[in-house]
Amino acid sequence: MLEKCQSAHERWGGVSSIIDHWLDDRQKLISKFVSLPSVEVREIEGKIESFCTTMMDYLSSGHFEVYEQLLHEGSEFNDGSLEEAQKIFPRIQPTTDAALDFNDNFASLKNPTVQQIREFSFQLSTLGENLEERFALEDQLIEILHTAHRDTVMVGA
Repeated sequence: MLEKCQSAHERWGGVSSIIDHWLDDRQKLISKFVSLPSVEVREIEGKIESFCTTMMDYLSSGHFEVYEQLLHEGSEFNDGSLEEAQKIFPRIQPTTDAALDFNDNFASLKNPTVQQIREFSFQLSTLGENLEERFALEDQLIEILHTAHRDTVMVGA
C-alpha cells in the first residue's frame, strides 16, 4: 500500500498543489495505518484516535476539495472524461462507508477489552482492503480527469 502511494506521488506530484497535499495526506494516513498493529495496548487509545482523525481529514479533503477540482477540470473539456469518471464515484462510496463505520466504532475506544482489541484487529484488516481499493479508484480519477488535461490546464495557468 505504501509503495503504491509513493508511486502515485511520483506520477502526479507537482502537477497540482491540491493533489500534492492530498497525496501527502494519503501517505501520512498509510504510515499511521501500518503502525497500528505494533502499538502497545497502553498506547492504543491515542494512536487509534490519531489515525481516525487523519483518516476523516483525508476522506473530507477528497470529497470536498480534490474530487470537486477534478470534476471541474473534467467539465471544462468535452472529451468524455467526466462521464468516465462519474462511473467511479459510486465505487468509492462503499469505501467511505467502511471508513466511517470504522471511525464510529473505534475512534473513541476507551479502556479496550480483549474482545474489542480482537475486533479492532479484524476490522483494521478489512479497512486496509477498503482503503487500498479506494486509493486505486482515486488514482484512476486523477488519471482520467487531471492527467489527461494536465498540459492544457498548465498552459492556461
